Amino acid sequence: MVRPPLTPAERDRGRRLGALLREARGARPPAEVAAASGISPEVLRKIESGRVPTPAFFTVAALARALELPLDRLAAALDDNRTALSA
Repeated sequence: MVRPPLTPAERDRGRRLGALLREARGARPPAEVAAASGISPEVLRKIESGRVPTPAFFTVAALARALELPLDRLAAALDDNRTALSA
């Protein structure tokens, strides 16, 4: 099955997701967050950099859990086109 190309909006949302996760991680080492999420540090790096603009739901859920970030708050930040989680 061939996956259709991502739209510019989907790519932008992936970059924003990465920035939000990076912000939530703060000073915690990426390897620590990756291990707590059950993903590799390389996958975390790719998500945070926007190179994986559409990570699997369960990957995002695991990251949100490790970062103590409610999924509804993350989704709202992405829907509202905000870059800060504190809003």
